[in-house]
Amino acid sequence: MERNSSDVNKITRPRRKPAGAAVLQDKVTEAIQRALFEEWAETGYSALRMERIAARAGVGKAALYRRSKSKFELVTEAVKSTATRITPIPDTGSFEGDVAMMLRRMAATLRHPLVRRILPDLHAEHARSDELAELLESVTRDRRAQAMVMLDRAVQRCELSEQTDRRMVLDMLIAPLYWHVIVQHRSVRPTDIRRFTNLVLSVSS
Repeated sequence: MERNSSDVNKITRPRRKPAGAAVLQDKVTEAIQRALFEEWAETGYSALRMERIAARAGVGKAALYRRSKSKFELVTEAVKSTATRITPIPDTGSFEGDVAMMLRRMAATLRHPLVRRILPDLHAEHARSDELAELLESVTRDRRAQAMVMLDRAVQRCELSEQTDRRMVLDMLIAPLYWHVIVQHRSVRPTDIRRFTNLVLSVSS
């Protein structure tokens, strides 16, 4: 049975790449996520509205809903994509150097005005509702897995023992700094970084 010429064309003709509205442009996605975080910092999670985020980003609601069907989906994607890359894990060649560098980087992140407003609200919302529980657990798990590489390298260099309580070390890496910056609203000086570094080293020994 002969094939119709139109059938042959359908098979042999290369498919065109989607263009225009069919493509999710990175710049638009970045603008939406930036607008989301700015709105969140101003209003809190519970008061976030998709139409206000779209207006702040300078895009139509259609562009927003092509990426996320709800506020929760939008927040989940934005937080996950940002949290895993916002503070790179250092590799200075020594555990002490890695800890000090990590603390300096985290201090810079926590000092950001959007972060200083969003983080407390994120945890407060978690206390009020379980809606963000899975998101927080996922982000915490991913970040701790990244930081665990730093501890693994220290064990390989014989700077840490195999019996080191790694969960405690990771807790001490962030907890004092978070309390210092987010809860007490205090600035971080070089002496504070040294003090927190020594604290982490003390629980690692």
